[in-house]
Amino acid sequence: QVQLVESGGGLVQPGGSLRLSCAASGFTFSTYAMSWYRQAPGKDRELVAQIGTAGSTTNYADSVKGRFTISRDNAKNTVTLQMNSLKPEDTAVYYCYANRRNVFIYWGQGTQVTVSS
Repeated sequence: QVQLVESGGGLVQPGGSLRLSCAASGFTFSTYAMSWYRQAPGKDRELVAQIGTAGSTTNYADSVKGRFTISRDNAKNTVTLQMNSLKPEDTAVYYCYANRRNVFIYWGQGTQVTVSS
């Protein structure tokens, strides 16, 4: 069955870094655009970063540009979000998201990121 399993979340101080990973299985990973979303308490889920099927096209929310980097490894069926210079407002549950032609859509279960001193 389809699985998206996130890992790498945790507690980090402001200015610190975290690396989130998403391991995909059960579908043809290389044919899906991949994204990271996040949802903070009391707020809507928002797009953080997205990457095309070949990894050559990326897009970022303005709030994370220059601090976060999304990448993928189609040989290992993984997508990664490197998060640097973290701020308290980055605190949220981060979700991995797979999309093929807006028809086949899968979500991971989420991983908590907390930025606090």
